[in-house]
Amino acid sequence: MSTVADKLAKKSSSKTNAKQVRLRLVYVDFWSAVKLSFLTAVALAIVTVIATFLVFLVIQSTGLITQVDELLTAVTGGDFLLGSFLSLPQVMAFAAVVAILNLIVVTVLGAVLAGIYNLMVKVTGGLLVGFTSN
Repeated sequence: MSTVADKLAKKSSSKTNAKQVRLRLVYVDFWSAVKLSFLTAVALAIVTVIATFLVFLVIQSTGLITQVDELLTAVTGGDFLLGSFLSLPQVMAFAAVVAILNLIVVTVLGAVLAGIYNLMVKVTGGLLVGFTSN
C-alpha cells in the first residue's frame, strides 16, 4: 500500500523538464504593502460589521438580552438594564468604530512590517524563493 506521502515523494524525485529558478526577495515596495494591507483591512472591516450584525440578531432573537436584563434586575434592583444600551443602531455604530480603528491599525501595521522587512534584508540578505516553470 502506498501512501499519499510516498506518491508525492516519488513524483518530486522524478526528473522534470521544468526549469527551476531561485530568486531572492530583497525589497518590499512600501506603497504596495500599504495598498495590500489597506484592502485586507477593508475586507476585515466588512466581515466585522456583518458578523456583528448577525451575532446581534441571533442574541436578540433568542431573547438573551431580556434574560440578562431580568438577572440584572434581580441582582441590582433594576438600576441597570442592558437592553436600554443594546439597540441595533448602537451596536452597529460600535461595530463601525471598531472596523474603522481596525482599518487604520492594519494599514499602518502593513506599512511598518514592510519597513521592518526592508531593514532586515540589510542584515540577512533577503528571503530565498524558488520558482519552477512548466
